[in-house]
Amino acid sequence: MDQAGYDAGTARSENTTIAELKNVTKRFGDILAASDLNLAISKGEFLSFLGPSGCGKTTALRMLAGFEVPTEGQVLLDGEVVNHVDAHQRQVNMVFQHYALFPHMTVAQNIGYGLRQMRPRLAKSTIAEKTGKALEVVRLEGFADRKIWEMSGGQQQRVALARAIVNEPKLLLLDEPMAALDRKLRKEMQIELQNLQRQLGITFVLVTHDQEEALSMSDRICVMHDGKIVQVGSPRDLYDHPRNRYVAGFVGTSNFFDGALTATHGSHADVKLANGDVMTARMATNMPVGRDVSISIRPEQVALRRQGDGMPVTVLNRIFLGEHTEYLVKHQSLGEFLALLPRQAELTDGPFETGDTLLASWDAGAALVLDRT
Repeated sequence: MDQAGYDAGTARSENTTIAELKNVTKRFGDILAASDLNLAISKGEFLSFLGPSGCGKTTALRMLAGFEVPTEGQVLLDGEVVNHVDAHQRQVNMVFQHYALFPHMTVAQNIGYGLRQMRPRLAKSTIAEKTGKALEVVRLEGFADRKIWEMSGGQQQRVALARAIVNEPKLLLLDEPMAALDRKLRKEMQIELQNLQRQLGITFVLVTHDQEEALSMSDRICVMHDGKIVQVGSPRDLYDHPRNRYVAGFVGTSNFFDGALTATHGSHADVKLANGDVMTARMATNMPVGRDVSISIRPEQVALRRQGDGMPVTVLNRIFLGEHTEYLVKHQSLGEFLALLPRQAELTDGPFETGDTLLASWDAGAALVLDRT
């Protein structure tokens, strides 16, 4: 694409802030939906709000869109406060979970709808040209005259995306747009959406409760809980360096062993577990002795073998996942935890079966002490 709005060449390199939430709080009567949100969104990045239902992520998105006005604080676009600027007056577009397409219109009419509302009016030839280019971007050339009800779920999503990008917004907001798709199509659309964002250079902000979706697509993830931002970082940073137990449990899968912090030495700490054992692990953040903590160990960091070093465990369940196999094992005092073994690892000793007695272990650096609160 030659249009300036579709030029991705400089979008990521500029690294300028295009949108910002400053001390933003939103209340609906007595309900606190968002509390003191502070977040800067960079031009050209793909950012995801991640969290369970009711955590405030959609409220944050709707305040960026202009559908909600903050109770306190400021929403900025390109450095300008837009708290009371109507949604249709912002250079922001939104793709909704159910797409909100017009069933009585053709694909081209749906895509060009926003262009036809512009004032001063655009020439029909300009609308047709822009609509055609948007169809090319989402790979729907030849579908301009189709009715919406004749399109598959994935094709309808592309139409919704084309309608959102056709007027070259500075910010494209996506409210769980793949929630209604099956797993295979969702995977395909995640890749397409990523490629589309890189091609266009438009800043994408996604709301999702799907951790895999956020991890696979985002430059940064904003994890939310109870209306607050808990941690912001790259997918790798959040996965490898979660700030607390909530983030570790929501971004990926983790085994947790609860206890109390009894001593610290440098970057490591001793934790007395509920069974009385003491385990040493590295600390995610500085915490005082006596704090209730959890030791987190990712399942893929757990090794299982028939002979050698390790603590004895019994296999309770085995789930074959193709490239990996997930084992639920039980230790006499630690209880149940998961191990995720790659196919290659099973070629030596396995596959293991339910009821087998094995030896479990992990490297010293795999265990992470996390604040439990």
